Amino acid sequence: MSRAGSRVGVGTRFRYDGETVEVVEMVPTTAGNEVALKDSRGRMLRLSLKELLFSDRAVIIPDGPGPAADDLEEIASVVLGQLDEAERRKLLDRAEHIREVLTGYRSGTPELARGGEPRPEYSPALSAEARYATKAAELGVGLRTLKRWVAEFRAHGEAGLAPKRGAARKSQVGVDDRWAETAREVMVEHTGESKPSRTMVIERTRARVIARFGPDVVPQPSRATAFRLLAELENRHPLFRLSTKRNRDIADRPNAVYGKLRPTRPGEYLLMDTTRLDVFAFDPLTLKWVQAELTVAMDWYTRCITGIRLTPVSTKAVDVIAVLYQCFRPRPAGRDWPRHAVWPEHGIPRTVLVDVAGVTGPGVVSPPLVPETLVVDHGKVYASEHLTSVCRRMGISIQPARLRTGRDKGPVERYFRTLREGLLEALPGYKGPDIHSRGECPEDDAFFFLDELEAIIREWTAAVYHCRPHASLVDPGLPGLQMSPTQMFEHGMARAGCIEVPRDRDLAFEFLLTKWRTIQHYGVEINRRRYNGPGLPAPGIRSPYNGPVRNGWPFQVDPDDITRIYFRDPATRVWHTLTWEHAPSARMPLSEDALAFARKLAAVKYRYPDDRLAVADLLQRWNLGLGTTLAERRMALRLSREQAAIELPETESERVVSLPSVRRALGQDAEPAGCEVPEPVAETGDDDEADLEDLANENDFYADALEDV
Repeated sequence: MSRAGSRVGVGTRFRYDGETVEVVEMVPTTAGNEVALKDSRGRMLRLSLKELLFSDRAVIIPDGPGPAADDLEEIASVVLGQLDEAERRKLLDRAEHIREVLTGYRSGTPELARGGEPRPEYSPALSAEARYATKAAELGVGLRTLKRWVAEFRAHGEAGLAPKRGAARKSQVGVDDRWAETAREVMVEHTGESKPSRTMVIERTRARVIARFGPDVVPQPSRATAFRLLAELENRHPLFRLSTKRNRDIADRPNAVYGKLRPTRPGEYLLMDTTRLDVFAFDPLTLKWVQAELTVAMDWYTRCITGIRLTPVSTKAVDVIAVLYQCFRPRPAGRDWPRHAVWPEHGIPRTVLVDVAGVTGPGVVSPPLVPETLVVDHGKVYASEHLTSVCRRMGISIQPARLRTGRDKGPVERYFRTLREGLLEALPGYKGPDIHSRGECPEDDAFFFLDELEAIIREWTAAVYHCRPHASLVDPGLPGLQMSPTQMFEHGMARAGCIEVPRDRDLAFEFLLTKWRTIQHYGVEINRRRYNGPGLPAPGIRSPYNGPVRNGWPFQVDPDDITRIYFRDPATRVWHTLTWEHAPSARMPLSEDALAFARKLAAVKYRYPDDRLAVADLLQRWNLGLGTTLAERRMALRLSREQAAIELPETESERVVSLPSVRRALGQDAEPAGCEVPEPVAETGDDDEADLEDLANENDFYADALEDV
């Protein structure tokens, strides 16, 4: 029978430092036993027995059979675990017969003898051969088979009586291995292509086998056998049954064990992603349907949505920055929202000493967080210099997800699905997740404007999603307890003991684009636009910055509103607003793309165009409904939003109270808070009455736009 241990004494052999040595003497000492070793060349070595047994330099050479890590036999639990219930009962019954042959008792010991044991034909007084012959006749097997069972039982116990499992066949279909391997090779080549038919794969495999091995060398299977082989290979490399996108995802799986980022506190990882919304929205200018994209930011630990922005047609880098800024400064809640949707009273525990009013202000819908790591994909808006520079300034590291691996941002992808199933599919204008799920005319039901649709999504997220228990939000100590994102936020704060929150009032300016320009006597020029305002240094002052422009100063620019730029005095660290000289003619925020398009139109129409004339013509074109191209509609949609991408605080120059005439001269047409503007009084006369009549007619121009014809 095999033994787990080996005898160590004179004559025991070891492999020490790659050489075979033999123990020639055991030397007892006061410090411990030692051994004298002799190698094959006759050299002597003396070592302590402890070092010889427990050192990695020495390996014992066993003197007989026994279990080892490199043997081919499986352990008993593995062998017995592969048996079903019928095979297990048969094995136990056979083991009882073997014990009865050896000892005369089914249990193997007289202490557990059953009634009538030992039977006379199996009495221990009889010879072993007589007992073997009687048992072989009783079981109906040959004598050699019974002796083999006895030998296996003595060597391995009950596991030795288990049926021997042969090596698993490579294929259960009778096909030559070379043909099967070639078929799998052809299937792998179609991973990134459109889904082929099974017939085409079979034909290509046959042609490749003939070209590679020659005709009549590899037996060609029949069509039915080839189809059965492809069904078996489908389990190893999916190609026919699932969608092509799913097949590519399976093929891109790593061969090693999956890794996973495991957040331990709120704000540690922030997930950001953009998806095409499954609901049509309304174009406020042309009253036609338009597609929209939703960009969200989610705290991985709590699953809280910390930023939401809905954009027409496509997402720009400024929209991603706006969503990131909402993590620092959450948007206020709606006036008629339920109390549990307002975050400070619901998400931040009262036991944590946080100045909520000083951090967030009253009535926000998500927790203020300073993210440590931003997990994004490889889209252009997420790889832009604007986002990377802002994250570098804020001390946020960026962790890109793997290419075409949606599971790296699994929680935010699951949020998109929950949003679609819990809200979007119940709204008018829902078009489904794909073309196969689309209705006949879903765009006919679209009547929500973009800002209205974003307000609906924000309210549903705050009132429903944040308060609903999630299956993935569990505490390892209480696996049966499912928590909501708000409860998980409280749990994370109690676990971490603290949370980082933004407190800088002027933090929003850090999220704008930085342009380096010199200061001239007329002000600052950016892309042929001139800005000026109070707080701008004199042209002769040398810049303290070592920027990319010689003697240049940094100015913060919002691409969605170029009517203003912002400058921070390096001495006082106070922000100032500089206004574009043609800002009064815009009468609304004007984007960089809209101005470039207006200049292009004006260059075709006028011989000497300027920005004021170009902006006026562009606004007139949109007001008349002539802006029907895709580029114009996208610009107009961005301008039509009532809510800015980043809510900038008032600067020092904007808080200065001045006369309306002075403010209009400086281009600051917005009236300061607290100033009452008198109602304009129309002068008497025929011309004025005609003007007022035309104004009334102009206001009623769209009164019957939605009436049925």
